[in-house]
Amino acid sequence: MKERIGLMGGTFDPIHLAHLHIAEEAREAFALDRVLFIPAAQPPHKQGRRIASAAQRIRMVELAIAGNPHFAIDLLEMERKGPSYSWLMVQEMQQRQGKDAELFFITGSDSINDLPTWNHPRDLVGACQFIGTTRPEVPFDEKVLLDYFGPELRSRIHELAVPMMEISSTLIRERIAAGRSIRYLLPEAVADYIEKEGLYQ
Repeated sequence: MKERIGLMGGTFDPIHLAHLHIAEEAREAFALDRVLFIPAAQPPHKQGRRIASAAQRIRMVELAIAGNPHFAIDLLEMERKGPSYSWLMVQEMQQRQGKDAELFFITGSDSINDLPTWNHPRDLVGACQFIGTTRPEVPFDEKVLLDYFGPELRSRIHELAVPMMEISSTLIRERIAAGRSIRYLLPEAVADYIEKEGLYQ
């Protein structure tokens, strides 16, 4: 039986409770054996924005996932030079895991709707299944997706409804910059680390 592996990419600047909640919901709903958190080294859509260092973002992920035996961090993106394109990551993950693993890319429904604009979208959908977390105001744009990928899309992209958590990394950075509390938005260990490092001030 193949191991079912969830891939959770992101800048994680910082990681917060919504990331962890979505990963756990996906793990449970799709019987994933484990979820890999894969911090991006150079997110192509965030060029020019100052972000915490790679070492700081790695440490925050390590602190956030500690205690969940199904969660692990993977430094694949950090170890590869160049932009963090999802297609390159999935290709490398395929080579590493071999045929004994089934890959599930976890992302939001807004990103799923943009899949045709990603790097090598058809290759990506052929290489892994997608779990798209849906929100009432951002449903799947099934017509656009079916027109682009064809009917086989239905077996490769899955919806996952998750309770709303209005938390984002941007919100946390803005609250810190404004001197406001970030308690209950992210794991306490991560909040302590941010304070110790003086991040986002």
